[in-house]
Amino acid sequence: MTEISAPGTDAPLDEATGVFVDHRELLFGVVYNMLGSVADTEDVLQETWLSWTARGGGAAPAGIDNPRAYLVRVAVNHALRRRAVISRRRETYVGAWLPEPLVAEEDAGTADGPALRSESVSLAMLVVLESLTPLERAVFVLGEVFGYPHAEIAEIIDRSPAAVRQLARRAREHVHARRPRYQA
Repeated sequence: MTEISAPGTDAPLDEATGVFVDHRELLFGVVYNMLGSVADTEDVLQETWLSWTARGGGAAPAGIDNPRAYLVRVAVNHALRRRAVISRRRETYVGAWLPEPLVAEEDAGTADGPALRSESVSLAMLVVLESLTPLERAVFVLGEVFGYPHAEIAEIIDRSPAAVRQLARRAREHVHARRPRYQA
């Protein structure tokens, strides 16, 4: 493995942190699509990193053949727990729930840049995903957005492949139900 330096220093990161940093962008995407909040996503990623480093003690944990799948599984499990806490906190909220926008620094000054268009699509997708249960949301995001097969999703969320296929079918039906039937 190549040696990665900590930001702003010449000190090398340990092996476990290097593996986590390599997959952080993927983990951020998965968790943000489940939660819709940068702050909650960062908290979940911190919990994921703590779980990852605690298992290996600074080195890449032994016995893990696919660190990417393991990290996604840990992140999804933490995100599902966080989602349950969020739904309990948000008992009485008037109006539609909308996630906080993600603005890239390089596109912050443009009026109609790619970040604005992708943010609009992301916002629309998160509003649609709000109609799904947390498990349906996890299956939908992992399957439809990130292309994970049902068998791998089943391992991640500790369900049978048949149950995952059923959750995916229900999630697609709920998402489809929010689309207009006719084009105006």
